[in-house]
Amino acid sequence: MRLFISFLISIVSVAAMVSSAGADSADLALVNGKIVTVAADRPQAQAVAITGDLITAVGNDEEIRSRIGPNTRVIDLHGKLAIPGFIEGHAHFVSLGMSLMRLDLKQAGSWDEIVSLVESEVARREPGVWIIGRGWHQDKWEAVPQPNVDGLPLHDLLSRVSPDNPVILGHASGHSCIANARAMAAADISAESVDPEGGRIVRDDSGEPIGVFLETAMDLVYRARDSLTANRTYEEAAGEERRAIALASQECLSNGITSFQDAGSSFETIDLLRSLAADGALDLRLWVMISEDNERLAEKLADYRITGEGRNHLTVRAIKRLIDGALGSHGAWLLEPYLDLPSNTGLNTESLETMRETARLAIENGFQLCTHAIGDRGNHETLNIYESAFADHPDKADLRWRIEHAQHLHPDDIPRFGQLGVIASMQGIHCTSDAPWVPKRLGDKRSAEGAYVWRDQLQSGAILSNGTDAPVEDVDPLANFYALVTRKTSDGVAFYPEQCLTREEALRAYTINCAFAAFEEHLKGSITVGKLADITVLSKDIMTIPEDEIPAAEILYTIVGGEIKYQAE
Repeated sequence: MRLFISFLISIVSVAAMVSSAGADSADLALVNGKIVTVAADRPQAQAVAITGDLITAVGNDEEIRSRIGPNTRVIDLHGKLAIPGFIEGHAHFVSLGMSLMRLDLKQAGSWDEIVSLVESEVARREPGVWIIGRGWHQDKWEAVPQPNVDGLPLHDLLSRVSPDNPVILGHASGHSCIANARAMAAADISAESVDPEGGRIVRDDSGEPIGVFLETAMDLVYRARDSLTANRTYEEAAGEERRAIALASQECLSNGITSFQDAGSSFETIDLLRSLAADGALDLRLWVMISEDNERLAEKLADYRITGEGRNHLTVRAIKRLIDGALGSHGAWLLEPYLDLPSNTGLNTESLETMRETARLAIENGFQLCTHAIGDRGNHETLNIYESAFADHPDKADLRWRIEHAQHLHPDDIPRFGQLGVIASMQGIHCTSDAPWVPKRLGDKRSAEGAYVWRDQLQSGAILSNGTDAPVEDVDPLANFYALVTRKTSDGVAFYPEQCLTREEALRAYTINCAFAAFEEHLKGSITVGKLADITVLSKDIMTIPEDEIPAAEILYTIVGGEIKYQAE
């Protein structure tokens, strides 16, 4: 009888435990792992409980197992690393998707190889169809093309293999392009064409365009392409954009990215994103900068302050501007001439007067201003504009305005980021991708003192956030993380390694700092109770393994709001 009573008591106790767990049980639990939380109060744990789209508990296995009920999905991590979901801090969302639908030139080792790729594409297309590609970079080719102007190829070979198809091939940076004769004819480009403000048509000694267009001059040929596709219906255009959004989402989720800071979209694209967010059709979280001229901003800005739409899947609260171009195309605006092109100091792509008006619109409407600035002059002028706007509005505080890229700085401007509270939104992978040719552009002294000076910026009090600038680079957090902590190029040489970040600093730059740079640190960026359940699980512990093993790590799970959006096969 005593044994029977004891048995009944144990049954009642177990039932009470299950009932208690069922009432308070998690929807998803990650157990038996190494959880790096990026939270100061508990930097590491074993397990996480998630209910709905929120983190409800962080602790050891015993603590979390008490929250496991009959309907809880349990993932045994088997000791694998879980971190806050990667936040892509600066990239181009729709462009990333579009790039996956176009000719990829990133791996081409020569101009001849690119011409061959276009020739193959022409064979698959009907005459008259536009062929669009992207990803070439003349400094990454095995040899300088012959003939050339400033190292850039002439269009003749390209035009010869594509006589009946207009072709536009975008530079990897997105700041120049090459067009064939058919595309230039569609754009009415000739020796008499005038360079637009903030751009340049590259010409040979006789004044004839060679087919290369820098900065705002690209609009001349892209506008011709757009005019010929203008007869598409809204449904056709939106359908292509939806496909690009779907492809970009898949690419990001497979790379462990849970949030994406989009570096510039039109009001029309934002309208589409807003409708998708309202329908629950966005698989990752988007924080979007508006890319429009001042006239349209003044007209529409008040209607486009969007916060947390679609269960925190869409926020719009920043404006994007470009003050200069890219270093690779000699478009970055420099204080002193390029070493390899002494007649050139780069391009100011948006007038300072226009920039100051954008700053006024931003600060008076409660928007962040995010300015693309790569050259030291571009950064210097941007900081001046920001400082003036802040001084004119002393009642405005904690603005978190950003400089996107902040690649090449004059030493005197490095401490100004921390002093002004300006966020350096940089891209680690640009450093190692560009390193082989940066000294050729700037010289050793300028490169050492101001090129990708992350350590100096941190020590001066700046907040660093990090991204890839995809599709300029692959949207690959692990290659980017590796670049941050090693600054090693493909041949294993470290580019001014004294500027490396520690792994902890690199992880913060890819998580909580990106959240802070978007006023979202209360929602994401760390594995903390009450925050959104956005978590990435990796096959290797990138915080401790030998650094050269970091790129070989794989994404095992990408979890957004407690939902498994990607799982490795």
